[in-house]
Amino acid sequence: MEISFIQAILIGIIYYLGVNGTPWLTLLGSTILNRPLICGTMVGVVLGDPMQGCIIGAAINLPYLAYISAGGTVPVDPGLAGTLGTALALVSGVDPQVAVTLAVPIGLLGTVIWIIHMTVDISFLHMVDKVASKGDVNNLGRIHLFFPQVFLFIISVIPVALIAYFGADVIRSLLSSISGKPLHVLQVIGGVLPALGIAMILKSINSSNTMIFYALGCLLAVYFNLPIIALAVFGFIVAFIYTQLFFKNN
Repeated sequence: MEISFIQAILIGIIYYLGVNGTPWLTLLGSTILNRPLICGTMVGVVLGDPMQGCIIGAAINLPYLAYISAGGTVPVDPGLAGTLGTALALVSGVDPQVAVTLAVPIGLLGTVIWIIHMTVDISFLHMVDKVASKGDVNNLGRIHLFFPQVFLFIISVIPVALIAYFGADVIRSLLSSISGKPLHVLQVIGGVLPALGIAMILKSINSSNTMIFYALGCLLAVYFNLPIIALAVFGFIVAFIYTQLFFKNN
């Protein structure tokens, strides 16, 4: 599989929509699009294999299950990991375990884009202060709405598109050079990283009020062999009833 120039641009736009922080640009919202499961599936659609894109995106999503951005800090970028990780994994033909090991360092590189974004946006705030002091409402709205988005579009779409377009051959050559035991090591590491994400989720819900629901889900999965979609729907129903009974008055 090869990535055309147009496909590379579309992959860059997918990343931009996930990192822009402006939900009104899409129906899903940037928080949802930033999840590797979602952006990986969209990359799969662009590359003509949405099913494999969803599978790879789901695998990459597992280490980031407990991801949260607090106070504007971004320790990793799951959106970049899911977008570029899925694209490079699809064109390289690797399995989801190897895709996870490829995606994690990519997610760390995504913090560079975020830092540049937040740093330059400060200058736009100073521009807003100046036009606000003059009572220029039209320019105030224009600067506030469009300048940061144009800048973010440039620093997100262009590098991601270039990496997707030129990086596929590099990844294929790298994987060919480490075939055998080194590649097997990457597969093992990729199998461990999702367990880390699940462990972080278990730690966050480790309380007497929530662990009982986790135990209930495990029992339903093991003894009733319910598929994950049925478990998700059942969990939503239980959560809705629980919140209505105990939190409605508050």
